[in-house]
Amino acid sequence: MPNWNTFCQMTSRRNERAKWGIIMCLGCVVAYPARAGEFPIVAGSTYTAQDTLSCGEEPSEDAQQCLAALRWVPSQFTVRCDKPEEGCGNFLVRYPSPIDTRDPANDLVAMEWYVARDTEKNILRAPAIVIVHESGRNMTVGRMIARGLAGLKMHTFLIQLPGYGVRKTDAARDVANTFEILKQGVADVRRARDAVAALPSIDTTKIGLQGTSLGGFVTATVAGLDHGYNRIFILLAGGNLHEVIEQGARDSASLRDQLKAAGIEGTRLRELTRTIEPLRLAHRMDPQTTWLYYGEFDDVVPPACSQALAKAARLPDGHHIQLPVDHYSGIVLLPKILLEIYQAMTGPGD
Repeated sequence: MPNWNTFCQMTSRRNERAKWGIIMCLGCVVAYPARAGEFPIVAGSTYTAQDTLSCGEEPSEDAQQCLAALRWVPSQFTVRCDKPEEGCGNFLVRYPSPIDTRDPANDLVAMEWYVARDTEKNILRAPAIVIVHESGRNMTVGRMIARGLAGLKMHTFLIQLPGYGVRKTDAARDVANTFEILKQGVADVRRARDAVAALPSIDTTKIGLQGTSLGGFVTATVAGLDHGYNRIFILLAGGNLHEVIEQGARDSASLRDQLKAAGIEGTRLRELTRTIEPLRLAHRMDPQTTWLYYGEFDDVVPPACSQALAKAARLPDGHHIQLPVDHYSGIVLLPKILLEIYQAMTGPGD
């Protein structure tokens, strides 16, 4: 386990710049040249993708019921690269959600693609990682992670969950629809793996998934569907979602108040959170390819909720890392966490 206490002392601006410099320099050894025929990638390019969702057999009746509510019938679908909004990646990747809510704006998924490039700005064939953002409307932390990992010369894809970015609609932002929207988000994130795999310049043997806070809960549930992603990284999240909402402070308390105003509390809250509860599928995660980072002093996602996920998923030592931070101060450790993600993504394994 890394010496996090020592690392926390490195908080001066000079040291922060140095750590980011390390991240940027390490990228030179990650990627390798693209295959012939993969260029050019231009706005308007389309690609054919195929769902690889395969939930397999499940002896647990409760897990079977959870999977039945989350899975969909695999099919072919089209992936398109559009021009991005300014400052939001190199392309905006669009593909249809597996879940039809009859809201066209919401049902066309969007991912900001931050392209891996060499020193001459050529696109590289390289590993890829899908990033699931936090609850903040500006997706600030998610974009920071996407840009940081792209600096390591990995292709990164910030997926905009329903109700965020170009997918903002009144229905998606209605708090009463929170859990139906998150169910769609789980499906969108799993399908993202196959959308990414259909794009040129992607090393399809190394496609990872990372989620923070709200995105971490979505990521944890996706990890229990099947083993579509090669690596999973969960940051500041866990299990027992109803306890997070009922007991958590700040962001969790704000959501709790909004849900209560919509008549969602108590038994009703527990019923709705169960539809996307990570602990129902945690035993299906691959403990050797999953990493969980959580805050010792987190009052938004109580540490006990993160520890419950680590236990249910049987994560070995070194795969569940307690950080000496709360839910927000963990940002100072992000450079080191990104380095560890890079090492896990580019190291030996499937």
